[in-house]
Amino acid sequence: MIPDRNSLYGPLDPAPEAGWAEAPPRMGFFTDTSICIGCKACEVACKEWNDVPTSGLDLLGMSYDNTGALTANSWRHVAFIEQPRPADHRTPPFGGNPTGGSVSADSAAIASGTGNPTGTDPGVPPGSPEPAARMAAGPEFLGMPGAEPPGRATGAETRTDFRWLMMSDVCKHCTHAACLDVCPTGSLFRTEFGTVVVQEDICNGCGYCISACPYGVIDQRKGDGRAWKCTLCYDRIGADKTPACAQACPTESIQYGPLDELRERAAARVATLHERGVPEARLYGHDPTDGVGGDGAFFLLLDEPEVYGLPPDPVVTTRDLPKMWKRAGLAALAMAAAAVVAFVGGGSS
Repeated sequence: MIPDRNSLYGPLDPAPEAGWAEAPPRMGFFTDTSICIGCKACEVACKEWNDVPTSGLDLLGMSYDNTGALTANSWRHVAFIEQPRPADHRTPPFGGNPTGGSVSADSAAIASGTGNPTGTDPGVPPGSPEPAARMAAGPEFLGMPGAEPPGRATGAETRTDFRWLMMSDVCKHCTHAACLDVCPTGSLFRTEFGTVVVQEDICNGCGYCISACPYGVIDQRKGDGRAWKCTLCYDRIGADKTPACAQACPTESIQYGPLDELRERAAARVATLHERGVPEARLYGHDPTDGVGGDGAFFLLLDEPEVYGLPPDPVVTTRDLPKMWKRAGLAALAMAAAAVVAFVGGGSS
């Protein structure tokens, strides 16, 4: 049964709507692409924790991207996009603290290698000093790709005519999720955290959710037939742990927490980037009045959504179904009435 969509374009807390009487705060992801260094630690951590099969090694042309898109075997996908640098773009300061705060002693310890170098310990709680220190230290201390500004190689001439855009994409955990509307078995369900999860032991492989997703996130696994996607590490967050991808991110490009807090943090980050001369910074999927009621996983982008392979104006694909069912019902009643009239009229003659 398709739920009432009268409040489609208004704010909504999806967990209570799904029947969770005492739901905790809605949890989600904020992915800040401006500090993504393309290390793919999130992809690896997701596969390891969720036992997702390997995607194979298939380098796409000259790109470092070896997964290409979100699939049944890639629940996180890091896109590499090389493009000419905008004419009005001023290269923001690389290194230091991207959030504008001071670098603490803990940060220095991380940078010097005396602290936790990776922060992938599942026991580290959200908001702990380890990931914050890694973010404050800056990528140049981490010895990873992206330590130099895009286009610059150690010992080589500085390039300023192009830039790399990197983005770790994931299921959006929509407020109004069309995949939930069309699933005939109840395999897809809304959790108490407001996220959307597929129960693989109930999925019958019909594929309805795949065509219903406005982002093209859900996919069927070859040789299996069932639908698979990000669960936002439902097992981990239920135990008060950070999702594997966010835990492994060395720059805190992927941030996890209560969605309302993430939205405030994201708005402040955009304002900071604008002040630093990055006018193209904008948020995507944060607006609760958009065509899907806002996303549980939203992004800070440095270009138009289409550049990252995202739809500019996503709309829940089942929004017109109630109206369609109503019209179909009225048409059926009209046909039945016409048949009765014809039968009665024919009998009287």
